[in-house]
Amino acid sequence: QVQLVESGGDSVQAGGSLRLSCVASGRLFNKYCLAWFRQAPGKEREAVAHIAQFDTLTYADSVKGRFTISRDNAKNTVYLEMNSLKPNDTGMYICAARECWWNGDYRYWGQGTQVTVSS
Repeated sequence: QVQLVESGGDSVQAGGSLRLSCVASGRLFNKYCLAWFRQAPGKEREAVAHIAQFDTLTYADSVKGRFTISRDNAKNTVYLEMNSLKPNDTGMYICAARECWWNGDYRYWGQGTQVTVSS
């Protein structure tokens, strides 16, 4: 079982930056595939960025060039660097993990950290 705890959410103005962190409990963190999702009020949860075991990265089109996902296996932490923030980026940002050998949905979820971007 893996527990995930996010931090770093805040209220910022459009054009600003934030860095989110997600710390995972347990061992073998380097064997996990990780992702950031976000959910805005009244909208479905959407995947923002993924980082796989060997650091293969994928991003939603809406954040490409602005957001960067990275991991520090020594600290059991995954980050989301967010630049040039827009009001549409507002939402609860949730960290997720799964064993990379598991081809199904993400199995472990954090509680989320709120990001609010004002115009």
